[in-house]
Amino acid sequence: MSAKTRHGTHSPFVYNLVDKVIYNFKDNSDYNNLENLRESLLKDESVITITDLGAGSQVNNKKQKKIKSLAKNALKPKKLAQLLYRLAKEFKPNNLIELGTCLGLTTAYFSVAVPNAKITTMEGCPQTAKSAQQNWEKLNLSNINVEIGDFDDNLPKVLAKEENIDFVFIDGNHRKQATLNYFDWCLPKVHDKTVLIFDDIYWSVGMKEAWEEIKNHPDVTVTIDLFWIGLVFFKTDQAKQNFKIKF
Repeated sequence: MSAKTRHGTHSPFVYNLVDKVIYNFKDNSDYNNLENLRESLLKDESVITITDLGAGSQVNNKKQKKIKSLAKNALKPKKLAQLLYRLAKEFKPNNLIELGTCLGLTTAYFSVAVPNAKITTMEGCPQTAKSAQQNWEKLNLSNINVEIGDFDDNLPKVLAKEENIDFVFIDGNHRKQATLNYFDWCLPKVHDKTVLIFDDIYWSVGMKEAWEEIKNHPDVTVTIDLFWIGLVFFKTDQAKQNFKIKF
């Protein structure tokens, strides 16, 4: 089902989510310090060594890169980062897992949105993770733990420590099989209120195929395709429906 606006949706849950959260473009004072951090990163001349374990590693691996260049190419756009903040604030997860820390700006948005949540973020590159930690310290954020290394090693370990998972943002290693692996590993821990968010669902043919498989999985009841990201829900009181919403 495609819906260009909230009025095209026939699910009260999705209608309210679109109306209250996705299309809520009001200013929020919580954004100010986070966007100030973005501006400072876009001017930061420091150089770090990139270790990239995901898709694109042949291009970036062991390359020297300025923080400002990494910020320009890898940070989530303001509109999307603020949507992720609103989604986290709406669903109030007790635990939040992020695959792909980068410089930690999106992680910081999550931390400010849900200061009482336990946030675990994963990053393959040690120097990028170090920069992210410095950024969180500047913002006095204390509910974030970063796991450095390969997602294939770290995600199963992190999931094993949780009885269930509330909110997962998957933004790293944009390959079809890797994406499906992350989804499959999360499945045993999901519950009625779990939200999985997949980034860059149209990044490649493989990512499009992975998104289609996830949408069609029998445990998935509702998906919302926002083009940039895909939201996945397991709500047992919902008929199975896939929505496309213009964002």
